[in-house]
Amino acid sequence: MKAVITVTGKDTVGIIADVAGVCAKHGANIVDITQSVLSDYFAMIMLADIDNLNIRFSEFVDNLSALGKSKNLAIHTMHEDIFNTMHHI
Repeated sequence: MKAVITVTGKDTVGIIADVAGVCAKHGANIVDITQSVLSDYFAMIMLADIDNLNIRFSEFVDNLSALGKSKNLAIHTMHEDIFNTMHHI
């Protein structure tokens, strides 16, 4: 299974490294990533394989959200099943 992780906020050094660090710590493997900086604003979408998470998915979501709050970023993590259901026509 996969998770879609989005990150938005003011651009600063180390955003990708911080998010990747949380993923690595909890066994999520980043399989795809795209990011851009528009003026001073950072936007990223990351796809992570969560088959080997070492914590519950809800805890993983909470840890990424807490990272976002500590860095003044909006980090949203959605299970691919929910993402696919939301975008199914």
